[in-house]
Amino acid sequence: MIGEHSQDGGRESGGQERLAQVRAWLGLQRRGNHSEIGFTLLELSMVMAVILILVSITFPAYRTAIQRSREAVLKDDLYTLRSMIDEYTVDKQKPPDSLQDLVDAGYLHAIPVDPITGANDSWEPDIEQVPVPPDQNATGVVDVHSGSTAEALDGTSYNTW
Repeated sequence: MIGEHSQDGGRESGGQERLAQVRAWLGLQRRGNHSEIGFTLLELSMVMAVILILVSITFPAYRTAIQRSREAVLKDDLYTLRSMIDEYTVDKQKPPDSLQDLVDAGYLHAIPVDPITGANDSWEPDIEQVPVPPDQNATGVVDVHSGSTAEALDGTSYNTW
């Protein structure tokens, strides 16, 4: 009838043509009664080879980045522990007997976990005599180190930091 349009607005044949163009561009030509859609074993193995090459290149960089972040956390924890030891020593006029004294006195919420060893009881405190006023000596924690003997990325041992 005149003035009547189909529901698709006359685009049905144009849509089929566009679909045929996309299929031709993608190489999905119709062969016989079935569409040949899929990938060959060769194509899949090439993609897997490229993925494996990319993973083998990025994995060492990933491990190095994780190690650098652990080292940064260790340096920050050592700085915090040493600062709290100094503050405790100045405030109490004697060094702490252990790292737990810092927690008990409220200088730390908790003893931090050593990011290299994964434990909070592996810290190696240096215990020495410290001169305190008035002209006395007190024995206690003056420094702290990581309990790990592993080697850092810069070649030094973590327990020497």
